[in-house]
Amino acid sequence: MRIVLGVTGGIAAYKSALLLRLMTEAGHTVDVVPTPAALGFVGKATWEALSGRPVRTDTFEAVETVNHVRLGREAELVVVAPATADAMARAAAGLAPDLLGNVLLTATCPVLVVPAMHTEMWQNPATVANVATLRSRGITVLDPDSGRLTGLDSGPGRFPEPERIWAEAQRLMRPAPGAAPGPGSQPGPGTATGPLAGRTVVVTAGGTREALDPVRYLGNRSSGKQGVALAQAAAAAGATVRFIGGAMSVEPPSGAAVTRVESTQELHDAVMAQCADADALIMAAAVADFRPTEYVESKIKKAEDGSSPVIHLERTPDILAGTVRARAEGVPMPGVIVGFGAETGDADTSVLEHGAAKLARKGCEMLVVNQVGRDLGFGQDINEVTMLFADGRDPVQAAGSKADVAAAVVDQLVGLLAD
Repeated sequence: MRIVLGVTGGIAAYKSALLLRLMTEAGHTVDVVPTPAALGFVGKATWEALSGRPVRTDTFEAVETVNHVRLGREAELVVVAPATADAMARAAAGLAPDLLGNVLLTATCPVLVVPAMHTEMWQNPATVANVATLRSRGITVLDPDSGRLTGLDSGPGRFPEPERIWAEAQRLMRPAPGAAPGPGSQPGPGTATGPLAGRTVVVTAGGTREALDPVRYLGNRSSGKQGVALAQAAAAAGATVRFIGGAMSVEPPSGAAVTRVESTQELHDAVMAQCADADALIMAAAVADFRPTEYVESKIKKAEDGSSPVIHLERTPDILAGTVRARAEGVPMPGVIVGFGAETGDADTSVLEHGAAKLARKGCEMLVVNQVGRDLGFGQDINEVTMLFADGRDPVQAAGSKADVAAAVVDQLVGLLAD
């Protein structure tokens, strides 16, 4: 496939070099079109070395090929990453002061725009209006992540990880059969292609929080990154994805029907409601096992005598086992249920032994087991898992980025649904 990767003048341009590598390693032909400002962050030599193709930025370069029109016409996908507030404003206004602007005006293929900027810029009414304009024209604008920005800033506006961008790009690369592609065109209902086409997959992600008082809660370190990657991988395989997200440090996947929850009970209710007509459930959420038996209506104060409050806990609903049990009782539930086992191991039992015992207890078709800790699993960009199966087939291991692990899990899900 012919891809145009537009790069505008933001510090996140260096991450686009990693995105370019993902594209070329997948076998695609990529023409990089940086703006002049982008070359102030990453030079032309880097883009040419990674793409293996000449890089041009000016409308008057390669005029003998009518390059400013040819690139857009021949492109089968255009990705602008990063997209600054200025670049989106020019695109929304239909301006073309450089080669990238001309590409956007002539492209008839899906277009993916990936913003990256300071929080104030992202939330400015002008930017909000420009994003709405681009989306109204069929262009896919990926919401930025929240997190550390340039300098000491932190908040929404962070450039998403290249794996997340590439997963969204791959979703846009599936045209509806027999349909002429247009800007931002996406498969319509029943027209998606891929091994999960026609299937509905429910994915849960993030952590649940159990309120103690109006300001405090019991929670965990889950970032939601693995769950978002799973939703993106399922969508890339053609599935209709319903995403249920708890507390997360990343944005939900675009293109999925998103439901946000906080407590384990809210997650339980959402799963039961959305799984009734689904083909598969991937329970990647990190569910709190316990909650306070009593919610205190006002903030718990420090006692003057120095004593500490006593907090009594009770078990939360076991959502994974509950869906399996409900299915056995005749309640409509997915035919394939995938659980996750975040384990730490102990002096007597290994992580995999804990995982095997959990698979037997829960009764799901597959359990994805990974070791977690302060610097393992939660919040990290890489993961290492072992997939265990109720039917006794050999375990399958997967490691790498969370997008890589998600792809491996979805591959196994495809096999289970086929069986």
